Amino acid sequence: MAASPRPPWRKTASRLIVEIDRCTHTFEVASYSLHKGTTAGTSLPSATFAAGGHDWCLAFFPNGDDTTTEEGKDHVSVHLKLVSNATGKVTVAMELKLVNQITGVSSTGVTYRSTVVFESKTLTSGAKFNKSELEVMPYLKDDRVVIECNLRVPIGMVQGSSTVCEIQVPPSDLSGDLGKLLDCEEGKDVAFKVAGEIIRAHRIVLAVRLPVFKAELYGPMSDTSEGIIITVDDMQPVVFRALLRFIYTDSLPAMDDLDGEEVSEMIKHLLVAADRYAMEWMKLLCESILCKRLDVESAATTLALADQHNCAKLKDVCIEFINSLGRNRSVEKFIASQGYRHLKRACPALFVDMWEKVAKSRRI
Repeated sequence: MAASPRPPWRKTASRLIVEIDRCTHTFEVASYSLHKGTTAGTSLPSATFAAGGHDWCLAFFPNGDDTTTEEGKDHVSVHLKLVSNATGKVTVAMELKLVNQITGVSSTGVTYRSTVVFESKTLTSGAKFNKSELEVMPYLKDDRVVIECNLRVPIGMVQGSSTVCEIQVPPSDLSGDLGKLLDCEEGKDVAFKVAGEIIRAHRIVLAVRLPVFKAELYGPMSDTSEGIIITVDDMQPVVFRALLRFIYTDSLPAMDDLDGEEVSEMIKHLLVAADRYAMEWMKLLCESILCKRLDVESAATTLALADQHNCAKLKDVCIEFINSLGRNRSVEKFIASQGYRHLKRACPALFVDMWEKVAKSRRI
């Protein structure tokens, strides 16, 4: 019976929108010089204006709002006041600017911005403008000062939701199809002799995937005759088959039938094969697997392997692992391992480099 089609994949989305009332109020203070004699803390109110369902006004302090010090007389203060009664707190974003009376445009340089939370009939901390800036052209003209107040007051929220139906696209089966191509004998036109065993493959696939094979199979010195057999030395058939599997599918073969140590050995053989055929991505994948399987028994042999095949990242991980052993029994077990003795005997330069890096790391 055919499987029933899957329902389309549904995707939902929601959005919260804050509705905002915007208002600009211009407050002109005429006869500015007549107010310079007022005491600090004395304010001149603007007319009441509405914004966001509330009533507001501006308060202009010609000699500042600070009654405790003389410093306040060097500036004027402008406050925003909530005039009407509010049932709760009111949030408002305000912007206070001096207006250039030559151009009629509010100044971007002399500006105060703040977001304030009001309660009923409260006054903000307000803005301060230095008199040295305000009492000159173009802000003071014909003995008057003009202040622009821009308010943005939230008045509500709107929620919306939508449902978008999507068609699920399954992952590509290209690697699976190429794996099937490798498993069948159809179209195979090149053979490799590996430890006496004949393993066949497709020239074009190998050439497309690896420059090494492209040069060998299609280069000027290649042999295009039928029945040509290429001998592969120093490699086991199981490793070469795994190499081909990766070339075709970009994945390593399943190793469920191997125990932990056998898996590590297989990965080491594949790393060597990847280095031989310049398969950098496969080589890095093998390095990643080996670094996760490090222990006191395998650290030295893995370090030697990394050094021999120019695996700089794996080499650094090995030395870091050895350094982490400290001075406990793990170090003693590491030194007593067969890999350590081989490293000391066969790779003296690497052996010295390892301990120098460990010593330097511990001094730091």
